Amino acid sequence: MGPITLFDKSFLQSLSVDESVWFDNFFYSVVCPMFYVETLADLSKSTSNRSPFQEVGIIADKFPEMHGTPTAYHRGLSIADLMGDTVPMTGQIPLSGGRVVKSGNRKGVVYDQLPEAEAFLRWQKREFLDVERLFAHKWREDLRSLDLDAVGDGFRSLGINGKNCKSLAEAKSIADAFVNGSDKQFERMKLAAVFLNIPKYLHRPILERWSSVNYPPLARYAPYAAYILTVEIFFQISLAANLISSQRPSNRSDILYLYYLPFCMVFISSDRLHRRCAPLFLRKDQDFGWGEDLKRDLADLNQHYQQLPSEEKEAGLSACARYPVPDTNSLLNSLWDRHIPNWREKAVEPYVKPPPNPELVQEYTKFVKSHALSPRDIDFDPMDSNAMAIERRVSKRKGSWWQLPKDLKIQEDDES
Repeated sequence: MGPITLFDKSFLQSLSVDESVWFDNFFYSVVCPMFYVETLADLSKSTSNRSPFQEVGIIADKFPEMHGTPTAYHRGLSIADLMGDTVPMTGQIPLSGGRVVKSGNRKGVVYDQLPEAEAFLRWQKREFLDVERLFAHKWREDLRSLDLDAVGDGFRSLGINGKNCKSLAEAKSIADAFVNGSDKQFERMKLAAVFLNIPKYLHRPILERWSSVNYPPLARYAPYAAYILTVEIFFQISLAANLISSQRPSNRSDILYLYYLPFCMVFISSDRLHRRCAPLFLRKDQDFGWGEDLKRDLADLNQHYQQLPSEEKEAGLSACARYPVPDTNSLLNSLWDRHIPNWREKAVEPYVKPPPNPELVQEYTKFVKSHALSPRDIDFDPMDSNAMAIERRVSKRKGSWWQLPKDLKIQEDDES
């Protein structure tokens, strides 16, 4: 498990199944809703060689199983932000759902298998359900429902005109200046409500909450909602200045990946628009990685580990490939150097199989099977938990590789 990494569909699609195994092994993936939207959209497409089901199945075969976590939808996060809930923007992955539980000394949140991840598990078995098409349709319609007239009115009220903008960097500076400004706060809030498509029944509660803290600037009151507004103003200015083409419909969905940058350490993409725009929105402690470069590194790793004796490979990836290969000069290693301190020292230590710990297993099992606490019974802050569990279903073997030990005994209904 390596740096927390957002990826786009173009990158995952470019990988072979074996290369996707190594991406999953060495990166902790942020699976954002835009990836699902783009992938599910393929169900309505066809190519000369493959059916839509085959296209989606091929992508599903490469989906991160070991370390992939779907993040919550940006619209829900923004509304929560505007209602006074904190949305972390320093590299943590915000999750949706979860059961608040308490078992013995352990108290925390259990995340059962998320519906989006369940969908990909079914797709790996080529089981496609109409409800999943509706699931994609709902998100796509939500993203297409932008009221351009309201956007134009909002821009005019704030004096935003990007037609004379000369560069993407200048577009970003203009967007930052307007979102962080201290005047016309109600106009900024109104524009945020337009871009986020906030239901009208929530307008009053949001304004009441904002009023209760004396109307601070949007960037201070709801940083994540303000960030979304910054991305959108940047995009609209760039379109107006012809810095981003309005003739390529996919640019709209591509730019929405930037909504999820606050929730990662690294963004990996093979999309040229991302390559041009994403670095403008990254924090100083984040990196952008070009997908073609990382794909090359993953292919080299695959070739390197293929040389291992069969008995080492059959022990599973956690035994034979806990860390990247230290003596190589690669994008992958540079990302680990920056985000996983001291990994090189650990990489030279011999692997020692941990001894069985049935007591810990029993304690964990009791924790994850605990019933959710009712709100009145929660006597701790779930954000300050001392335990968290995320359910995963992992194939023992994927492509050429044993992700789990070959001799691991599992229940028959968990076999994949």
